[in-house]
Amino acid sequence: MAATPQSQPLPLPLQDRVAIVTGSSRGIGREIALHLASLGARIVINYSSDSVQAHSLAAQINANSAAPRAVVIQADVSDPLQVKSLFDSAERAFDSPLHILVNSAGVVDAACPSVADTTVESFDRVFAVNARGAFACAREAANRLKRGGGGRIVLLTTSLVAALKPGYGAYTASKAAVEAMTKILAKELKGTQITANCVAPGPIATEFFLEGKTEEMVARVAEQSPFGRLGQTKDVAPVVGFLASDAAEWVNGQIILVNGGYV
Repeated sequence: MAATPQSQPLPLPLQDRVAIVTGSSRGIGREIALHLASLGARIVINYSSDSVQAHSLAAQINANSAAPRAVVIQADVSDPLQVKSLFDSAERAFDSPLHILVNSAGVVDAACPSVADTTVESFDRVFAVNARGAFACAREAANRLKRGGGGRIVLLTTSLVAALKPGYGAYTASKAAVEAMTKILAKELKGTQITANCVAPGPIATEFFLEGKTEEMVARVAEQSPFGRLGQTKDVAPVVGFLASDAAEWVNGQIILVNGGYV
């Protein structure tokens, strides 16, 4: 009797595509990097200051692979020259064109000041990282991602753009700017088959969200969700994974709210 040929495993959705994930040493960015790696992507882990966490993540992704599937590159996204260097280094590291940008780097003023009490220094810092940083990364990606299929730009914003909660004036405004820019960018990329979208999480149980909040404050926020809880990083990463895949080609110029019905 002839032997039955063994079926070959299907390729993973992002097999060998190169993805830059900014701000991926911790929080949502870290979970996104892990998820994209599980889909077959080769990951560029970007961080600004937390090198220990970044290298720990790379070790986790590379643990069961003969060849490195993740590299670590430091860059401050608010500096366009460092962003250019990040993209240059990413191309060299994998000797490949880049396919995916996920911009997860962001900052917020943990004091949650009203607009009247926001300092110019705080405003400038928030806009430098959140708006200018997203612009620098998106601009580089628009010029350098692979064209003709598989090119994906995903910028993280916030459901606060829809909720408009007091205390987050500068932060929300910085992310609203990113959302407007992304919708325009998607149109400007006509003919490239590169898509550009935003993912806008609601409250997620990360250091970023919890900083400066009491248990009572956190509990009040959780109660506002139809699920009665804060979101988890694992609630967000699969949405980004979908947008990064070929299955999401017809999703373009959109703001995807991922908040469990919070707003």
